[in-house]
Amino acid sequence: MDLFDTIDSRRSVKHYDANASLPETDFQRIMEAAIKAPTSFNIQHWRFVRVRDGALRQQIRAAAWNQAQVTDASELLVIVGDARAWARQPERYWRHADAATRDALVPMLQDFYRDRDWLQRDEAIRSGAMAAQNIMLSAKALGYDSNPMIGFDIDEVGRLLKLPEDHVIVMMLAIGTATSPAWPRSGQLALDELVVADHF
Repeated sequence: MDLFDTIDSRRSVKHYDANASLPETDFQRIMEAAIKAPTSFNIQHWRFVRVRDGALRQQIRAAAWNQAQVTDASELLVIVGDARAWARQPERYWRHADAATRDALVPMLQDFYRDRDWLQRDEAIRSGAMAAQNIMLSAKALGYDSNPMIGFDIDEVGRLLKLPEDHVIVMMLAIGTATSPAWPRSGQLALDELVVADHF
């Protein structure tokens, strides 16, 4: 599928075939695309919780106001960002780079994020969101639909997943085979309202 067609046809689908499954080869291909998303300093903040346990899915569905896609979609991913990824052996992010590059980037990264909790959190969410877009587009290119979700009790889902304190939930993603199409687009704002030249 052409990239622009994929972007145009990717929609947030709510209804899935509960009997359909995603072949493992397709899932791995989608996740390989996910980790090619850009991320600041190559930190790769994203962590992907693949929820496969049926009972846990039911609990998450209860925390998501009983939205059916949580249990009916072939895959449920909770995309999480590690806000402290910048401090966890940062030299490994450039393990294939030369020593001079590594020696320059590691202290630069540490100086940039140290003592800036808001930036650490924002960066984790930014990275997770870019990975999520790669997931949705690659799933669509393979013929699957998806639904990014933030409509759930974040604290409860974090508790169910035993989320570490220094991690933040970015969103949930349901992926699978649609049983009904998404609603028609309700209206995109005009570009001349969204694109600003030079300054506001």
